[in-house]
Amino acid sequence: MLRRFSRFRVVTAAVFLLLSAAAATAVAAATAVAAATAASAASTRTVVLIVTDGLRWQEVFTGADPTLLNEKDGGIWVSEEDLRKRYWSDDVTARRELLFPFLWGTVAKNGQIFGNQTRGSIAQVTNGKAFSYPGYNEMTTGYPNDAIDSNEFGPNPNASVFEWLNNQSEFRGHVAVYATWNAFDNIFNKPRSHLVMQTGWTLPKKAHETPRDALLRELFATTTEFDEEDSPNSFLQIPLLDYVKTQQARVLFVGYGETDNWAHQGRYDLVLDSAHRFDFFVKQLWETMQAIPRYRGHTTFIITTDHGRGSGLTEWKEHGVEEKGSENIWIAVLGPDTKPLGERSNTHRVTQAQIAATVAAFVGRDYPREVPKAAPPLTDVLPAAAD
Repeated sequence: MLRRFSRFRVVTAAVFLLLSAAAATAVAAATAVAAATAASAASTRTVVLIVTDGLRWQEVFTGADPTLLNEKDGGIWVSEEDLRKRYWSDDVTARRELLFPFLWGTVAKNGQIFGNQTRGSIAQVTNGKAFSYPGYNEMTTGYPNDAIDSNEFGPNPNASVFEWLNNQSEFRGHVAVYATWNAFDNIFNKPRSHLVMQTGWTLPKKAHETPRDALLRELFATTTEFDEEDSPNSFLQIPLLDYVKTQQARVLFVGYGETDNWAHQGRYDLVLDSAHRFDFFVKQLWETMQAIPRYRGHTTFIITTDHGRGSGLTEWKEHGVEEKGSENIWIAVLGPDTKPLGERSNTHRVTQAQIAATVAAFVGRDYPREVPKAAPPLTDVLPAAAD
């Protein structure tokens, strides 16, 4: 993935651990047992963790940044007038809905969303690095690993909650990873985990290809690779939808990469376009699954990002410990077992590490009991909180 960090000198991890870490952990741990018990009565049978790489909480909660809707600071190639027609309103609520109509029109309305710091809702990474591999490790294993200090770290020694579930007979063969970035082969340790996986520019071969399969393979083979590690989001969407239509997915990871790529390139117009299309892809996946009886009324989406970014006129392009605010993320949940509390405000701090146990809890499994160093689940979104 373009301009991702090849080797990070970590300045300090302490800055990410100061904000109420002890209090948040105590509150979450106190309710984890009750949440895990209640999960056994949940309606959810399939859980989907969806991540758009490096999408800031600022855009999610306030929409397009007016200081970046120009060529000088936002690097835009389209006219500012055209960009404002697409994504601008003086009203912040309308503005964010222009950018994310499904997130705000369906997910937030019928589920919950955390991370609007202007309303006292804090969502953060705890890995002290705030770039991709450490973030994906944290959210999928439930704990940070300080040894992971590069996106080229290699095969992950930590088993993810996806691998843990796939080793159980109920889920075996029905846990999958669909992602644009080829580094997920290492993050999920493909040779060891035996997960169903499609990543990067590699399409799995099929014994009997349909004309649709052949066309997609031709597009993969003949499209100029803007990034040799990361395929376009649209190329991922087609096989992803085919998978949920033809297979019985129980636990699914979906990773989209364009929002991070375009930010690193300094193209704010394409950050907005890819964020808007990401919202459409999530809507399309949701509607596809809701149209299938085995998923309808039994599917929960967890939607988030792997890290935040810096702010201001230049640091929005980058992330990491040197870009202040990169530890701040957002998390949204939509499903039959999540109480529709909408945009959360004045809540206890939630963390990226809690996502792994939340994935497991929705399908009735107590992950922290088996992996004690994993953070407890996000209890507010689980069935116990919905009663």
